[in-house]
Amino acid sequence: MDFNVKKLASDAGVFFSRAMQFTEEKLGQAEKTELDAHFENLLARADCTKNWTEKILRQTEVLLQPNPSARVEEFLYEKLDRKVPSRVTNGELLAQYMAEAANDFGPGTPYGRTLIKVGEAQRLLGAAERDFIHTASITFLTPLRNFLEGDWRTIAKERRILQNRRLDLDACKARLRKAKAAEAKATAVPDFQQTRPRNFVLSASASALWNDEVEKAEQELRLAQTEFDRQAEVTRLLLEGISSTHVNHLRCLHEFVEAQSSYYAQCYQSMLQLQKQLGSFSGTFVGNAESTSPLPATASPPAVAAGPLPAVPTIPVVPTLAGVPSTVAESVLNPSEVQPPASGTRKARVLYDYEAADSSELALLADELITVYSLPGMDPDWLIGERGNQKGKVPVTYLELLS
Repeated sequence: MDFNVKKLASDAGVFFSRAMQFTEEKLGQAEKTELDAHFENLLARADCTKNWTEKILRQTEVLLQPNPSARVEEFLYEKLDRKVPSRVTNGELLAQYMAEAANDFGPGTPYGRTLIKVGEAQRLLGAAERDFIHTASITFLTPLRNFLEGDWRTIAKERRILQNRRLDLDACKARLRKAKAAEAKATAVPDFQQTRPRNFVLSASASALWNDEVEKAEQELRLAQTEFDRQAEVTRLLLEGISSTHVNHLRCLHEFVEAQSSYYAQCYQSMLQLQKQLGSFSGTFVGNAESTSPLPATASPPAVAAGPLPAVPTIPVVPTLAGVPSTVAESVLNPSEVQPPASGTRKARVLYDYEAADSSELALLADELITVYSLPGMDPDWLIGERGNQKGKVPVTYLELLS
């Protein structure tokens, strides 16, 4: 194996010289060249950016993929430069199970139909989650990771070089101080009455040697100062580029928020649509349940348990329609025939917009106030709502009942 012995010895000498200088600085036995305040602020800002970028990156990865085993697998695939295998999201897996259960229970049964509808909504939620994870990875995680693995590594490398240049500079300064002190001692004027001529000659020779040593140390100091200044300027330019990094990360953060907002909006719309579909099924489910054990036409609503419940105000109930059993009052509801109770109606604030599925329902607008009451035997998830001359069924989940 070929190697340069002289270069190896020179590198070892430089290493030990720097190690000695660094140790003496830590022990307070050597002076240290201080950087200017602006440079120190740039260094502190860069370190702060690196630390918080790492934390934000790691926590965002946890948010997008809570499973630690899956994160480790993705990391290994990324390091091996291989494509990460596609995974089924939890929502899509739940949708698959619900569809299979509906086939076993019977797609035509109320439970089977509901499983199919809910499973379809879960599939949409899983697909939206997959798109959000993909978008967030490209627009947010990748720029943060590129900064840590690219720009920051370059900055760290140049900072290490600058640290070595500073140690070399301080070592040259210490060597020059020692050479000047020895030269001054050697050039001191001897006392000819007490010093022999031979000693005078030796003193003059030593003075000349130390003078050469001082000139050599000064030359090395100038060279070390030049290299230090050049490296300091390179490092300063890289550190000042942190500002542009912040601007880039700010743009990526906006894109991440937009992707997350779009994801939650899709989830919200999917669940609203699911609520409407399940609401339209409620009358059918009640009719199917009651067909197995019909109640007599004269059946009255179940009695309320004794005991005051002040914290849960009741909804006023209007009498049943003439000649129509209370158990099927909802399925044949004609809003124009329903009369509100004489007193005790309640006000309710609409929480979300609601689009009526048919003529028996009342369309709602968010934040509006309506009057509500209930019919005997009516599905507890629905109320009768009034707005002026308009009447119709409204879902309870869209309302905030006011006392």
